[in-house]
Amino acid sequence: MGGKRLEILKDTIANLTRVAVFWNPTNASLEDQIKETETAAGALGIEVGRPEDFEIAFKSALRERAGALIALRNPLFINYRKEFLKIALHNRLPGMYDDKTSWNPVASCPMGTDRADLFRRAAIYVDKIRKGAKPADLPLEQPTKFELVINLKTASQIGLTIPPNVLARANRIIK
Repeated sequence: MGGKRLEILKDTIANLTRVAVFWNPTNASLEDQIKETETAAGALGIEVGRPEDFEIAFKSALRERAGALIALRNPLFINYRKEFLKIALHNRLPGMYDDKTSWNPVASCPMGTDRADLFRRAAIYVDKIRKGAKPADLPLEQPTKFELVINLKTASQIGLTIPPNVLARANRIIK
C-alpha cells in the first residue's frame, strides 16, 4: 500500500519530491508499512519524513516543505481526524489516508483496503475453523481489494487539480 499511495500522489502532483508520513511510533504494527513506504519513495525519487510527535508533526512537515502527507491507520489519527484535516486544509496539503469511512467528509484522497471484503474473508476462515480446520493449517491471505476515493471539493479548496489518469483509477469521486 505504501508504494501505491506514493505512486498515486506522484501521479497527482507532478513535481512532488517530499512527503510527510504521519504515524504513531508506539504502534509497532505500522513498522512494515513505514519500511515499504520508504523503499517505494526511494524508487520514485521522493523523500519521506517521519514526524514522530503529533504535536510538532505539521510544523515539521511544513518546515521541511512536504508537498503532501500520508496518515497511516491508527486510533490516534481517527480520534483527531477533524483537527488533523483542518490543519491540512488550512496549509493546503493534499493527503492520502488509510480509511475512506473515517476521512471521507473532507479528505483529499483516501485509499485503503476494502474492509467489507476483509470481514467477508474473515467469516470464511471462522466457518472453516468451526468445521474443524486447524488455524495453523489455513493459508495467510493478503488483501486483494483496494479502494481509492477522491474528494474533488477538497482538492479544489487546496488548489489541486486531479489529473484524468488518477480520476480514472478512483472507485468513487466526491464532487
